[in-house]
Amino acid sequence: MAHNSLFAILLRSRWWVSFLIAAATALLARLLLPKDYQWLAVFSALPFIVIGAIAAWKQLQQPSPARVQETLQAMGAMPWAKFADTLEQAFRADGQEVTRLPGPKADFQLTRAGSLTLVSGRRWKAARTGVEPLRELQAAMAASGAASGLYVALGEPSDAAIAFARENGIQILRGNDLARLMRR
Repeated sequence: MAHNSLFAILLRSRWWVSFLIAAATALLARLLLPKDYQWLAVFSALPFIVIGAIAAWKQLQQPSPARVQETLQAMGAMPWAKFADTLEQAFRADGQEVTRLPGPKADFQLTRAGSLTLVSGRRWKAARTGVEPLRELQAAMAASGAASGLYVALGEPSDAAIAFARENGIQILRGNDLARLMRR
């Protein structure tokens, strides 16, 4: 699905927005269609109802902002060894096969269904992530033939880091996504 398509935007929006659009679509179809075709009003709203239900389900699965903050603070207080163990357990609980890597450029190698992902997380406490650690991860990805990379961060990535990650197949795992992974 295209990132800026109507349904992709609705999936990222609050669930009730889709239901509101469904109601408006059904009402508009009911008003504009001839009497014999007014039953089509329900079908015109059906895609929005389905998207609203999916968005509602996803939003119910999200941890609360207080829980996210609590989890991120707990991770920030951990030393690297404990954080690495916790991260490894979380990846395993997510169904990944995890291998620890000895080098400084990447910390873990994740494998699922033949797909290889390298993970870097040693600088997870940095308040601001720049491009340099992402370049190191990208070099490790190129050397190992990994299709994707994952950079774990508690702090904010710079705009240049976000652009570099996007261009090189690296996902920056932070905030809600990181807290959800660690809660598993």
